Amino acid sequence: METTVFTPAQQHLLRMFRYKKSESDLLEMKEVLSRYYAQKLDSMLEEMWESGELDQQRLDEIDSMDLHKI
Repeated sequence: METTVFTPAQQHLLRMFRYKKSESDLLEMKEVLSRYYAQKLDSMLEEMWESGELDQQRLDEIDSMDLHKI
């Protein structure tokens, strides 16, 4: 049997979830995490666009890819 080692972030979330009892609390926490990661992604994409690493041509290439195969 393998032992799972949690990262500090995972440990913190597990401690926080002790206090989340209802389904609405869970949905709210999911929304907060989703917004957080969406904002991080937006920032990363903005930096890539400004640096020239990402441009319309690359976006068009990505758009034509079957991302389920990645």
